[in-house]
Amino acid sequence: MTAKTKPPKLPTLTDLDALERAAECLKTLAHPHRLRMVQMLLRGRYTVGELAEACGIPSHMASEHLRLMQRCGFMTNEKDGRKVYYQIAEPHLANIMACIEARFGGGTS
Repeated sequence: MTAKTKPPKLPTLTDLDALERAAECLKTLAHPHRLRMVQMLLRGRYTVGELAEACGIPSHMASEHLRLMQRCGFMTNEKDGRKVYYQIAEPHLANIMACIEARFGGGTS
């Protein structure tokens, strides 16, 4: 008679509800203009107009992209006089962007 072997223990896995939220936020990031904005904001704080210009899009479109990313908690904004500056709120975006840059090219300064 052989001894019963235990099935291998699964590693600790992330809850599916949390993975669903992660997938939704990753879908939000999955746009070239949003990735460009994240790339810039990891290097400093910028206004909507500055981000729009860097992406080659109108300010109202940049505002919509920023609103979607704020909804996921990726960034915040801060008013300074008449200007509103956006900045990264989620420090893990630096790791995601580092993976993207390593795989697809670091780009220009």
